[in-house]
Amino acid sequence: MRGILLAISLSAALLAAGCGDERASTPSVTNAAPGPAPNKPIAPPVEASEASIVVSGPIIVEHQVDLTAQRDGIVEKIFFDAPARVKSGTLLAELDGRQIQANLAAARAKTRSVEADLKNWEAEAEVLKADYARQKNLFALGLTSQEQLEHAKYKAESDQWDILRVKETLNTAKEEEHSLELELEKTKVTAPFSGLIARRYVREGQNVGKGERLFWVTAEAPLLIRFTLSERAFGKIHNGQQMEVTSPGVPGEKHLARVKQVSPVVDPSSGTFEVLVELVGERGSFRPGMTASVHLDNSR
Repeated sequence: MRGILLAISLSAALLAAGCGDERASTPSVTNAAPGPAPNKPIAPPVEASEASIVVSGPIIVEHQVDLTAQRDGIVEKIFFDAPARVKSGTLLAELDGRQIQANLAAARAKTRSVEADLKNWEAEAEVLKADYARQKNLFALGLTSQEQLEHAKYKAESDQWDILRVKETLNTAKEEEHSLELELEKTKVTAPFSGLIARRYVREGQNVGKGERLFWVTAEAPLLIRFTLSERAFGKIHNGQQMEVTSPGVPGEKHLARVKQVSPVVDPSSGTFEVLVELVGERGSFRPGMTASVHLDNSR
């Protein structure tokens, strides 16, 4: 009986040893399979991203401004409203300027008065000049005294100083008149450039203060996009370079843009430089303020 049990135990030990050798040999075959993989060329993800750059930003225009009131006043009349297209110098609105007009009329009257006064002094100067010449002739003939000659001389010279004083008074009056004319111009709100009235902030009869917004006027072209790129792309972007522009607001529409300006320096705080591109050709459905994506193929 013991011999039978011993034979069974020996057979089990030999069987276990055989299974262990099979398990040990299996991993060696599995690890050998992926060996050739490192020989395959793999493009670094950084190089792939540098080959095709996509940046987003708002579409802008060079001329876009909020027109503000240059003085306090009441909006008397509004001539144009959004979304009207206007030309440069077009009168958009007017503030009440009656008080300034009255002051200006008074200043012009004062100017005319001083001008008349100046002509009077100049005429009197001619009379005194003639008196002095007569006194010199009489003194040469011995018919007048030295005191009378000097009196005529100093009176003629004194009149010249009076003429100079009145001339300065006239200059002051003209400057006051010009100042009021400028104040009157401030009551007229005009378009600084040709474009589109995007928004009106005030209404007729409203009392506005100096610096308060009246209109938002924007140009419609040329359309520009300003963005920044990493310093790794510095030197790869140049003026005149073309790229494709799309917008999520207008899917399927593509336009060409040309690099208009490249910053000559890199911002040391962010490690980026600025690029300005301008859309060429028809703008299609693109409008200022829309978000656009610039696709730059940097592999060329």
